[in-house]
Amino acid sequence: MSGTIQGTGTTTGTDTKAKPSGLAGDFNTFLTLLTAQLKNQDPTKAMDTNEMTNQLVSFASVEQQIAVNTNLGKLIGLQQTAQLTAAAPMIGQTVEVDSDRLSLQSGTARLRLPAADVAKQAVVRIFDAAGGLLKEETVKLDSAAQDWRWDGRAGTNASQPDGAYRFTVSGTDATGGAQPITATVLGTATAATRLTGGDMQIDLGKLAVGFNAVRSLGIR
Repeated sequence: MSGTIQGTGTTTGTDTKAKPSGLAGDFNTFLTLLTAQLKNQDPTKAMDTNEMTNQLVSFASVEQQIAVNTNLGKLIGLQQTAQLTAAAPMIGQTVEVDSDRLSLQSGTARLRLPAADVAKQAVVRIFDAAGGLLKEETVKLDSAAQDWRWDGRAGTNASQPDGAYRFTVSGTDATGGAQPITATVLGTATAATRLTGGDMQIDLGKLAVGFNAVRSLGIR
């Protein structure tokens, strides 16, 4: 399965200076009208200087806020482009992510189980889309983190199609008491996409997670 990096870019082919629009254009119009009013006002009924100052300050504050928002939008766009560029080396690499689903790719799925601590064993359960139990296995935890692999076969020995499968991992201590543990998912990155809202997504086959779920890259 090939990976794709999706992004967008725009170019312009003219040197024509754009006329200010929106509040920027209105602000210029406001200054023109204000200047004309000051030139032609009745000397006996001159505009109150405090009122004029307040109008200028209010309009200038709004104009400044619009400029800040515009610059912030540009910064976000640059950041998203940088994320896409940074995602390119991930494609084809094994990455470690946080997810409640594991990715079965080419008939293989991997979980990374934690090192033994209070919990000495882990019970791994894999479920199908309807919630049916496909696989259950008890794994003894080692002194270091270890990988657990699933060959995509269910309890009936039937091979399951590639996809994203929900899983749970529960731990037990030396006496068999329940202990909470967490496991991470390992898979091959196949695509990186910028979504409509601007968020970044990384695909591990049919498992899609946000970039904030990525924990490490280049896992062996």
